Amino acid sequence: MRTTITRRQIMIGLFGTFLLRHVPAAASEKAPKKFEIEHTPEEWRKLLTPAQYYVLREHGTERAFTHPYDKLYDAGVYHCAGCDLPLYASTTKYNSRTGWPSFWKPLDNAIGPREDRTFWLMVRTEVHCRRCGGHLGHVFNDGPPPTGLRYCMNGAAMKFVPATAEASEKKS
Repeated sequence: MRTTITRRQIMIGLFGTFLLRHVPAAASEKAPKKFEIEHTPEEWRKLLTPAQYYVLREHGTERAFTHPYDKLYDAGVYHCAGCDLPLYASTTKYNSRTGWPSFWKPLDNAIGPREDRTFWLMVRTEVHCRRCGGHLGHVFNDGPPPTGLRYCMNGAAMKFVPATAEASEKKS
């Protein structure tokens, strides 16, 4: 006996998969998370450049190979452009050849990951600043040792503080 799958069965299966991935399991998932630093959209627009607002507040992605931080390998720390929270040490930055600044590890208590289902049938892990909730980029499982992770960040979401500036800030 030969079993055949009809076009209708395939469409029902795809639609069911879509619903499972895009409809929240509980109402609590829709509740907005509270952050230490919060502003209205108007206040954020005054604090950020248009590119920073697009990435941090609208979950945008800058074009690959367009931000200077992709090629910057100076010693220092990358901070959140929205709230100045230190996020990544330059010692964890590497050239992923993707066109975005990439790191294999964030600083302790710097980020908050969240499931991203904006692309149909694709689940990614979105990375946010844990203090202001700003969208930074995504994390993937194709990074180098020791973590095997690639934190693929938007340069517009960060500001670089050189090591000499970090040292003088700590003294004062």
